[in-house]
Amino acid sequence: MSKVLLIDGMALLFRSFFATSVYNRFMYTSNGIPTNAVQGFVKHMITAMETFQPTHVVCCWDMGSKTFRTEMFDNYKANRPAPPQELIPQFDLVKEVVDAFDIPNIGLAGYEADDCLGTLAEYYRNEAEVVILTGDQDVLQLIKPNISVALLLKGYGNYDVLDQNGFYEKKGLTPEQLIDLKAIMGDTSDNYPGVKGVGEKTATKLLMEFKTVDGILENLSSLTKSQQKKFEESLDLLHLSRELATIKCDVPVTCELTDAFITIDRLKVSNKFEELEFKNLNTFIDKVC
Repeated sequence: MSKVLLIDGMALLFRSFFATSVYNRFMYTSNGIPTNAVQGFVKHMITAMETFQPTHVVCCWDMGSKTFRTEMFDNYKANRPAPPQELIPQFDLVKEVVDAFDIPNIGLAGYEADDCLGTLAEYYRNEAEVVILTGDQDVLQLIKPNISVALLLKGYGNYDVLDQNGFYEKKGLTPEQLIDLKAIMGDTSDNYPGVKGVGEKTATKLLMEFKTVDGILENLSSLTKSQQKKFEESLDLLHLSRELATIKCDVPVTCELTDAFITIDRLKVSNKFEELEFKNLNTFIDKVC
């Protein structure tokens, strides 16, 4: 059976950037272009290919900050600072490097990388095993038969790989219930509120008992008076938060498996590395060629 590695490009790029920028290491080319994030990204990508031994690889990206979620809720991710100046030129640069590996770059204006990951995972899972590489816990909601998620841990080559059983053992919930969990507790990182005053512990307990947000709302009379009041006062925000938390798996992106088959041209990659003055990465190519 084929195995597809779906890479959350944004997660890897940001992680790689901040891993070195915190020490003020930006690794400039002789033309003054910073490359720290791209170099870290390449190491993560190749290490994951070596670890998971996929037959196919696809990389997914955000395409700007405006999406259908920001249209639904003005404050969605509004608390996030603008990308650091040194990172901005690396957004295009990293896609050039991925292109040099003949790996498809997939993204769609108006949607997030997560939505592309969800759509492609759903598309591939009937004919391939799918592993999604990310650092984003939200992506765990996509776990189902033939789809697992590898969460990046500290360093290179360290992952927390979760399938349906592993997720349930860890959270006590199904991956799908993660959407309702986030709808209730909100998300400070994405800046949406959920039900004010109800945290993860209470939300998890309620979902274990009533299964879904709808199940909780149908049984409000079983909740404490305080909990009832919180849910009743936050109904609109609860439903909005549920929509914001849901990764769309039907966005209009396509990438046939044949286009994602790994065929790395060593010379092409080496030339790109040379152009960007990546001095220490040629040994990494040996791992996948």
